[in-house]
Amino acid sequence: MADNFDLIIVGTGAGGGTLAYALRHSGLRILLLERGDYLPQEPQNWEPKVVFDEKRYKPDETWYGADGKPFQPGVHYFVGGNTKVYGAALPRLRREDFGALEHEGGVSPAWPITYDDLEPYYCRAEEIYHVHGEPGEDLTEPPRSQPYPFPAVPHEPAIAALGERLRSNGLHPFHLPMGVDLRAGGRCIRCKTCDGFPCQVLAKGEADVCCVRPALEGGAITLWTRTKAQRVLTDLGGKRVIGLEVERAGQRQTVTAKTYVIACGAVNSALLLLRSATSAHPNGLANSSGLVGRNYMVHNNTALMAIDPAHKNPTVFQKTMAVNDFYLRGPDFAYPMGNIQMLGKLQAGMLTAAKPLVPRPILQGMADRSVDWWVMSEDLPSEENRVALEGEKVVVHWKPNNLVAHNRLIAAAKEMMKAAGYPVVLIERMGIATNSHQCGTARFGADPATSVLDPYCRTHDVENLYVMDSSFFPSSAAMNPALTIAAQALRVAEKMVREM
Repeated sequence: MADNFDLIIVGTGAGGGTLAYALRHSGLRILLLERGDYLPQEPQNWEPKVVFDEKRYKPDETWYGADGKPFQPGVHYFVGGNTKVYGAALPRLRREDFGALEHEGGVSPAWPITYDDLEPYYCRAEEIYHVHGEPGEDLTEPPRSQPYPFPAVPHEPAIAALGERLRSNGLHPFHLPMGVDLRAGGRCIRCKTCDGFPCQVLAKGEADVCCVRPALEGGAITLWTRTKAQRVLTDLGGKRVIGLEVERAGQRQTVTAKTYVIACGAVNSALLLLRSATSAHPNGLANSSGLVGRNYMVHNNTALMAIDPAHKNPTVFQKTMAVNDFYLRGPDFAYPMGNIQMLGKLQAGMLTAAKPLVPRPILQGMADRSVDWWVMSEDLPSEENRVALEGEKVVVHWKPNNLVAHNRLIAAAKEMMKAAGYPVVLIERMGIATNSHQCGTARFGADPATSVLDPYCRTHDVENLYVMDSSFFPSSAAMNPALTIAAQALRVAEKMVREM
């Protein structure tokens, strides 16, 4: 039995890391747990073949689809979680995303909080994660009480010229809000290995650098790495957590605190609750609603390469532009379609993993002449889309939905780029393994019968247990989720300070 703490946080990503940072001066004795270690700063951080083909930073872990086929999940177990390798796009959800929104494929449900409830915390999260942006360009942008903390990342010449062509064709491209350290004296060198790579110079707005390391400086927070949470232990009635069973250095031990926060990511948080079933919680801890693990969402994602065979694209830092003209309504389509945002500049080594039979010189020629986009539509919640434990096997039951809207968005993106002078447009649909935007498996809400968590992410069933990661999302919207996770963590931390 380890020393008692006031608070134990399991996970160091956008949820757990931000929460620890927000509570660093609270006077609470906090234990922060991470199943991985610090991701090493090394030359391999920036080698496309090593990162994408050899998958150096992915865990040696296998999950299974409902069809029994294995896949290697897109998760990363390091201090900072998935933010260590994410693309650092940090947009807010739209105001409309917080209300019930009708889609062609169904209804995206309302959240138990409004955009206005979260807006001040969005401002604070943008400061913490060094978000650069430009207000007033995006037609769907929600109101802001403060400007972006830093000016937008400038477009390089080829991208600026593309933006002008898009505007001349009636669209409204805008600077994608990016969490990179381009402050005066900042670390960012605007390299070509940001999106999907670890940052060797620690210039990305990530939970490790922006939250965990500063939180540890005061000495009030203890970090244990290489520590995996195995089970949450409750009293006989199942109303309170009395301990957390962990595996550390090959040994099982129990750590205790007054309050516990699970922040392992939407899949692993749900799995931990399911593994913690007791006689009081036979279907998994905090699962009286039967919704733990259900409503799993990951977005409908497609990578798009627009190629101009006659001209090379010399851009290095490409991920600076997005288009939301089709976010809430499409052309000749009465429903939302989604977001189109630039990818980091594709390189041949990044394409090899997806196209192993295509000769590298051909891949290089394509990458040299392409502008690259991520086409993203909302994945609607469905109780049949779920994560489950079958013995020791992690099984993800996921059937994409809302595909009519996504196919419309792909068609619109193709037309957009062909009209801008790119006659060759190639697409690659993402499948079950592309789960970096996973969410929804422990949704929050006011009614315990239809939600797992209350509006401050405390479980309805267990009074001293919270889940603070993307599990709480009732809907996925069509925006990158990290800033919303961080903003809610700040909101939850403020309530914890008042009550603990």
